[in-house]
Amino acid sequence: MDDHLTAAPLEAAINTYPVNLRINGQPHRFEVEAWVTLLDLLRERAGLTGSKKGCDHGQCGACTVLVGGKRINSCLTLAVMQNGKDITTVEGLADGVQLHPLQQAFIEHDAFQCGYCTPGQLCSAVGLMNEGQAGSVAEVRELMSGNVCRCGAYPGIVAAVTEVMGLPGRKDNPDRPYLPGTVPA
Repeated sequence: MDDHLTAAPLEAAINTYPVNLRINGQPHRFEVEAWVTLLDLLRERAGLTGSKKGCDHGQCGACTVLVGGKRINSCLTLAVMQNGKDITTVEGLADGVQLHPLQQAFIEHDAFQCGYCTPGQLCSAVGLMNEGQAGSVAEVRELMSGNVCRCGAYPGIVAAVTEVMGLPGRKDNPDRPYLPGTVPA
């Protein structure tokens, strides 16, 4: 081996930034590079793997978490941008062993199949309820449209959300055709 070809170690200075987050009610401090997304911080550094990396482009909603009670695609925001914020992941929805009412309703309505989208769906639905903008089944469908379920569990998801919200069942459009296994628009 030629000693003269040995390259000097590439030790470029990589700046890190302090990020303080309150995640599921617990304070956390991280030192992160500027490019670390909130999703990657939650999954890889905080060990909270409930939020899923689906498309990594904000199109599927599998990474949805709550920031200050509002839903956000965690793959589209940098961790440093959320410094000082309260983050709720699917792991933080339950109260100890007591499931969040929405989690229980998802079980009762078979609102998940493979379960990959379920954490994002649950966080999005909690955010939807916090927003207080859905007053009908159609509005629930529209406001949940940023969360994609490739198994087509939408009827169960909508039923679970509307039940917890106390909205009447499928009375928004009784003539709307419904075929199990199809994706409602």
